[in-house]
Amino acid sequence: MKIKEERTFVLVKPDGVRKGLIGEIIKRFEQRDMKIVALEMFTPTRAMIDQHYPKDKAWVTRLGEKTLNTFTKYGISAKKEYGTDDPAKIGPQVRTWLVDFMVSAPLVKMVVQGVHAVDMVRKIAGPTMPYLADMGTIRGDYSNDSPAIANLEKRPVYNLVHASETPEEAKHEIAHWFGKDAKIVSYKRFGVDE
Repeated sequence: MKIKEERTFVLVKPDGVRKGLIGEIIKRFEQRDMKIVALEMFTPTRAMIDQHYPKDKAWVTRLGEKTLNTFTKYGISAKKEYGTDDPAKIGPQVRTWLVDFMVSAPLVKMVVQGVHAVDMVRKIAGPTMPYLADMGTIRGDYSNDSPAIANLEKRPVYNLVHASETPEEAKHEIAHWFGKDAKIVSYKRFGVDE
C-alpha cells in the first residue's frame, strides 16, 4: 500500500509565516487525512535557498520568459521596466528576487504523507498563481497576488507555500531539506490508518 504512504515536501514561505498561517496550512492538510511526518521551523541561509532553486540556464531563462509573457499579456514594456527584453538577462534578476524573499523571514519545512500526497497537497494549496486559485484552497483563501504586480514590484509572487510537483521532486527536496537520514515519524491516525 505504498500509495497510502506517498510523501511530499512542503515549505511555508515568508508570507505564510508572516501572515500567521502555519497552523491553518497544517490544518488544511490534516483535514484531508494527510499526516505531517516531519516538521521544523528554521531561518534559512542564502546558500540553502540557492541550492533549492535550479541554477541551470534553461530554468533561469524560463523565469525570464514567464516574466516577458506576463508583461506582454498586460501591455507592459519589459525594456522600460528592466532595460532589456532578453529572457536570459531577466531570468537571473527574477531568481535573485526569489532568493532574497525566501531568506527574509523564517520558513516552516514539512514532510506530508498520505494517499497520492504530491497531487493532494498541490490540490489543497491551489494553483501557483494565487489570483487563479479557487476559494477553498490555501492560496485562493489567503492570497491574491499576481505575476504582473510582482514583476512590476521586482519581487516574486507571494503564494504562501511551496509544494513538490512530482514524487521524484519530493524525494529530492525531502533529502535536501531534511538530510539523507531524515527523521520521519511513523504513527497511526484515527480513522485513517485503522
